This record gives sequence, C-alpha cells and structure tokens, in this order.
Amino acid sequence: MTALTMPEVALLRLTAQLIAGPGMVTATGAVRWLTALQAQDHRGVLTSVALRMRSGTREGVEAALNAGEVVKSWPMRGTLHLVAAEDLPWMLDLMAPRVVAQATRRRAELGLDLAAIEQARELAGQALTGGRRMRRRELLAGWDEAGLATTGQRGYHMLWHLAQTGTLCFGPVRDGEQLVVLVDEWITRPRRLKREEALGELARRYFHGHGPATVKDFARWTNLVAADVRTGLALARPELVHVEVDGVEHLMDPQTPDLLDRCREHARGVFLLPGFDEYVLGYADRRAALATEFAARIVPGGNGVFRPTIVSDGQIIGTWRHIGRGAQRTVTATPFTSFRDGVAVAIPQVYADLPWD
Repeated sequence: MTALTMPEVALLRLTAQLIAGPGMVTATGAVRWLTALQAQDHRGVLTSVALRMRSGTREGVEAALNAGEVVKSWPMRGTLHLVAAEDLPWMLDLMAPRVVAQATRRRAELGLDLAAIEQARELAGQALTGGRRMRRRELLAGWDEAGLATTGQRGYHMLWHLAQTGTLCFGPVRDGEQLVVLVDEWITRPRRLKREEALGELARRYFHGHGPATVKDFARWTNLVAADVRTGLALARPELVHVEVDGVEHLMDPQTPDLLDRCREHARGVFLLPGFDEYVLGYADRRAALATEFAARIVPGGNGVFRPTIVSDGQIIGTWRHIGRGAQRTVTATPFTSFRDGVAVAIPQVYADLPWD
C-alpha cells in the first residue's frame, strides 16, 4: 500500500474535487461528479459549482437548475444539497427514511402529526400539479390559508418532510430564489436503484470525487449505518486504489494521481472558496488541509456557519469576505498567521475572477 503525506492528500483532494485542473464542461457534470454539494447558502453553492467548471459562471449553474438537470433538496443528513436531478430519487430512497424516522420527536414538539403532513402533501399537489412552481413563502401561505398553521418552524418542517419523502424539491430560479416543484413532474428521467446497487454507487462516486478519503469520512458524509457503509465499500473497492496516510487507509479514484501530475502547478496555487464548500464539508477529518489549531476560525463558536476560505498549496490558510457593493465591491482577507507575499498579491487577482455574479 502506497504511503502519502498529508500535504499530498490535500493536493489530490483539490484535483479529485475539480477545484484544480480544467474542471467539467457543464454545471450538471460538475454536480454529478461530486454527487452532492451542501447548499444552504444559495449564492455560495452556485459559486462552488462554477469554480469546478471550465469558464463557469453562476448563470451557467442557474441554467442547469432552470433546465431541470440539477435540483436542490435534502437527500442526506437532513441537510440541503444540490444533486443531479436523476440522482435525487435513489438517494432519497437510500438515505432519507432514517432521517425522517429520527424526526418523530421534532414533529411532536411542533404539534404535527402524520395527518397534518398528509394534508400538506395534498395541498401542495393541488397547488403545483400541471408544471406550476411556487416560491417557498407562497406555498406556506397556501397552507396557512387552508388552516394548516406554518408558524414556529411548522412550515419549514412540513416542506422538509415532503421533500425527504419525495414529493417536493427546489428546481428553477426566479430572482435568485429556487422555486418549489413536484418531483414526479420536474424530474423526467429519475434513476431507480436497488438498495445494494445504490450503496455501491454512492461509495464509488464519493471516493472518486473526494478521495483520498477514509471510511470514516464516507460514513460521516452519508450518515449511513455501519452495515450499509461496509456493503457500499465492498462493492466499490474493485474500482478504487488504496493508500496509507499516517497508518490509516485512504481510498480514491485510480486516475486522481495522474490528474494531479498534469495540474500540480495549478493545484499549488491560490483559491478562494465559498463557505460550506465540499473541500471543507466533505470530510470528517480535515487535517490534510486544515491545521487543527485553526479549525474554529472557519466556523466561529461552532455555530455551524462556515466562513469562506483561502487555500494555498492545498492548505486552508485564512478566511475572506466581500466588502462594498456592486462595482465597488472588493475582498478583505484574514490570515490565520500571515500571508506570504505571493499569496497576498494573488488574493485580489483571484477574487476578480471569482464567479460570484
């Protein structure tokens, strides 16, 4: 088993994740390769996808949403993600039932029972059937008007439950907001996989798009039970290579090392990533790219809100944010320690090319 250093793992991950290298031609291809990208920050995830494309733009990603090629939902961990539209049904079948079952207590706290959930489902179907689409607040207003109260997080939970159980998802964009649509109408070519096939598919695609990564990384990313993790890995292993990092097995796509060799200079450069990017969120163990002593700097107070990060030579070395608006907008960067001269010079240049608008 080949042994790798942590810094080499970081560069390989940048390459596997399409941040380094030429990237995909289309937004759909980039999303499909990563399988799922965390998406509670709408503008941020559009930028994350665009960064993984050749000459990518936010408009190009929105075009994929408007074409029904990419959708947003809660396919795993009870968290919003962008996924390729055809993947959503089998991902929900595989991972959502456990999350929904774990929400029983939360439903009770909100005063929701299954009868109320089914009433919400029926009302949503009536409102959206025939290719109609609605803003989230419009859907919740319709529930309120029908006597189904949405106050106190009830509306959010009903929407979440109907998405988790395959009725609703977020599809096309209007004025920067994704609209709610019916899954059965919007996703015209859904993939349906048997359970073992889905487990193998998920494991193979995770390690191809995120590797080198560990079994614990995969388990945390999917929130699968241990038995399902073992099944998925057993099916995927023949298509993966195994390397050792500090005595721990990591798995990855066999092509990733060659891809890195072809773009190593690019991989060692400077990147500005949005908050919630998969380069951070895709792993349980982030030490390859993020020194433990700085981990709290990207999610202050452990509040779950991840700041945009600065990457140099594969390492996360600081955070950044916008200042100003419109044509006057620029970047301010905060290092964990200090920036080397070359990094400090590169940051505004990289920011100017960032596909944020």
